[in-house]
Amino acid sequence: MGVDLRQVVAGVLTLTMFVMLGNMIKRDHFDSVEGKFPGARDVEFDSEKVSEQGLVTFSKKSTNGPWVEGGLDLKPCWKESNFDDVESKGFVTFSLTNGPEYHVSQIADAVVVARYIGATLVLPDIRGNKPGDERKFEEIYDVEKFVKSLVGVVKVVKGLPEDVSIRDFAVVKVPNRVSEDHIAEQIEPVFRTNSNVRLATFFPSVNMRKTTKTSASDPVACLAMFGTLELQPEVNEVVDSMIERLRTLSRKSDGRFIAVDLRVEILDKKGCHGSSATGTKSCFNAQEIAIFLRKIGFGKDTTIYLTQPRWDESLDVLKDIFPKTYTKESILPADKKAKFLESEDSEFEKVIDFYMCSQSDVFVPAISGLFYANVAGKRIASGKTQILVPADIPGTSSSVTNHFSPYISKKNHLAHSCFC
Repeated sequence: MGVDLRQVVAGVLTLTMFVMLGNMIKRDHFDSVEGKFPGARDVEFDSEKVSEQGLVTFSKKSTNGPWVEGGLDLKPCWKESNFDDVESKGFVTFSLTNGPEYHVSQIADAVVVARYIGATLVLPDIRGNKPGDERKFEEIYDVEKFVKSLVGVVKVVKGLPEDVSIRDFAVVKVPNRVSEDHIAEQIEPVFRTNSNVRLATFFPSVNMRKTTKTSASDPVACLAMFGTLELQPEVNEVVDSMIERLRTLSRKSDGRFIAVDLRVEILDKKGCHGSSATGTKSCFNAQEIAIFLRKIGFGKDTTIYLTQPRWDESLDVLKDIFPKTYTKESILPADKKAKFLESEDSEFEKVIDFYMCSQSDVFVPAISGLFYANVAGKRIASGKTQILVPADIPGTSSSVTNHFSPYISKKNHLAHSCFC
């Protein structure tokens, strides 16, 4: 019996169509899922495939991993000359809390509020998680830079006049990324009545995606978030020395290193659970991070910095695969350990981690949340766009271009509204 070639061709075409349809359904399903950390909503913690010919340029120097060259050199979209002076009437006070990833947003909200209501901003103090754990702003950040950057935007003073008591301040709650409508309806009336207000910022979500809605306060928020905070010289020197140490240890990778936000305590508290539908996860442990990095092409000589405060035995599996894996205690200058490693929950350690992750060649967030979101913002502002979101990869390998953060691949981070 002869074979009808037309039937064979038709069969092949039908099979091909089913395969294509299956891939489309699978792709749409995965793209619609956004991994979220328990208690922290609206975080871009899904990975996104990007074109190797478009968004990224691979380094031609290194053969020890899929290192990507730096991104575009962006410039601020805001112009400081466009800010009109505002007469100050009364004071706004606030505190920086919960670590540098929150400080960035708290500063932005306070500056936006103070400018809108025409108040003088009082330099904030810094408060830790434990009662009595307070520091002066200048212990961590550069006061001169902060004050100078806000000239013409809001007036900043280091403290209240002697005739003004903090006890007389009305406390108002401020949602992160506060809107002008909220200020006009909820904060300004209180300020007009009391002349002085104390802000308490809360985070109904950790959404750092840009929006299509614009307002007159956007340039002020951008300046406050990305143009005001710098580390004071001693802290900055410590971070620089740690980065230099890691680059020295990374000679086989042309001085490049990866920073991974992986904190065992948070993993233990929150758990790392996959989505029942897709296997998408909100956090990854040391073994999963090690396997992920190997499967996307990083070699055993790759240098890795972990945000984990002290070494934990659960990290041994990562060090077995990547021997050059370090926590801050092993690379911090010896003469600085007494001050900067005073406790596992110190503000100094949090700040070091935030800036190490912001300046590394590659950033891998093993945990979703505001730390990831605001580190991403700083990296976008400085052109360091290699942010890789982990995944459980089936098979033996995957292209690094499949795992770029949506903040980068979709350019949907708030920072993309602030830099051009």
